Amino acid sequence: MLHSAGEYRGTVRIAADTSELPTVNGARVAVVQSKWYRDQVDRMADACRVTLRAAGCVEPTTHIVPGALEMPLAVTLLLRSDPTLDAVICLGAVMKGDTYHFEMVVDACGRGLAEVAREYLTPVINEVLPITDLADLDKRSQPDGFNKGVEAAAAAVEFIAWRRALPAAP
Repeated sequence: MLHSAGEYRGTVRIAADTSELPTVNGARVAVVQSKWYRDQVDRMADACRVTLRAAGCVEPTTHIVPGALEMPLAVTLLLRSDPTLDAVICLGAVMKGDTYHFEMVVDACGRGLAEVAREYLTPVINEVLPITDLADLDKRSQPDGFNKGVEAAAAAVEFIAWRRALPAAP
């Protein structure tokens, strides 16, 4: 559930409303986070875990990886080692610099995570944020409804509930 609340840089911001999240008792979720911008990413991960627990998930496992480029491989290895995971949430940030490295990293990470999700038929929530400065990341990691960790957890919970509601295969 999302609702509008406030502006940031002239655009309307949408806050996550978790008051009507479904319950997914016993769901197992892994959180993969980048070591870059650790304070902000930790705040997103903390908010993510709180939201997951409130929805009935068991305590999420947390995995720290060097950066965004390593995430697709890390998620692949996690899902190979534990195929009972209901979802994986990836949290991180990539800052735009003076070269095209930023575009390459963001694109490779996003494509890789989508590929893993399709290969393992498991939701992989991508909140690796492309940012232009630390103010962007600070805004998205505050302990409020705009925290991207809350949004990621809500997306995972909603997908898990949707998947559980699918009719059983014949």
